[in-house]
Amino acid sequence: MQIQILPSLLAADLGRLGDELRRTEASGADAVHLDVMDAHFVPNLSYGPDVVALSRATVPGLYRHVHLMMTRPDRYVDAFAAAGAQTIQVHVEADADVHATIAQIAAAGAKPAIVLNPETPAHAAAPYIGETDEILVMTVHPGRGGQKFIEECLPKIAAVRRMAGDGATVMVDGGVNASTAALAAAAGANAFVAGSYLFGRGDMKAAVAELRETCRKSHAAEA
Repeated sequence: MQIQILPSLLAADLGRLGDELRRTEASGADAVHLDVMDAHFVPNLSYGPDVVALSRATVPGLYRHVHLMMTRPDRYVDAFAAAGAQTIQVHVEADADVHATIAQIAAAGAKPAIVLNPETPAHAAAPYIGETDEILVMTVHPGRGGQKFIEECLPKIAAVRRMAGDGATVMVDGGVNASTAALAAAAGANAFVAGSYLFGRGDMKAAVAELRETCRKSHAAEA
């Protein structure tokens, strides 16, 4: 199972976005993760399609993974896809027809994915398993960085993995560091979004490599 490491741009120095994007690409990460917050679905406001477009212009070879923490993601899918989003994640809790939004993402030329908040049970992903092969399990309450990993989410990660199968991407986001990523990997996650843990390190390339190896070993131990 391929391990994916995605630095979250939310933790970057926003005054040096170009440099931070180039640092992300040079780190060997699999993608840059862009958290989009609407100050309604979550109590924070981040950035819009222009930052996705900046990412595409600055490091066109770095995969762009966009997480829409929005009440009505369906209203913005086309704009983010046009800006260069390659995967677009939407919450099953959104006030939108999630099936239709998944189809809209695919029609716009991006890969659709779904997200479960910490309190949302694993079975909430079941209706969408045939429509997407990527599920993000939030391991903090979305809306701000620097929170502590919620270990009570580990059984849900395992349940999502059983439901989705080995070919799916099961991602975690929130409080990810070497120790919590190892726990999530043992539970079945294979993709890891990390913000301050990676952007806060002087040598991001070494940090990405260490995190990838930690997760690989944890998977191997559970095999």
